[in-house]
Amino acid sequence: MTIVQSDARLIGRGVGFPPRIDADGRFAWSEGAGNVRESIRVILSTERKERLRLDAFGSALKSYLFEPNTPATHRLIQETITRAVGRWEPRVRVMSVRVARDADDPHGVIASINYRLVATQVVDRIDLTLRLPE
Repeated sequence: MTIVQSDARLIGRGVGFPPRIDADGRFAWSEGAGNVRESIRVILSTERKERLRLDAFGSALKSYLFEPNTPATHRLIQETITRAVGRWEPRVRVMSVRVARDADDPHGVIASINYRLVATQVVDRIDLTLRLPE
């Protein structure tokens, strides 16, 4: 058994995100650590009340789109990400979230989310870019 199969068994699998069709004409699946990364992106890109039967699911990141690009807003984004991932993705433990102004874009912020996979103790990171007013 390969490590990838072991990770898939330990961590899980699901329909890939964004949904896509494989070469065999079926929905593509994601497994293991890749599935966790996709899940975190789904959580952070979903606004609350977008899911019909699970209206608390997601985060409130879009509520910051009209907030100033300041350290205070960065702190609020950091807390929102930590809370949302902690609540909706039980396969990880958030180690840190760092939010900072994007050096290449005055309207951008980059959120770096460091987490540990519970099943394997592997540490991983996702970077997410958001756009805010200057």
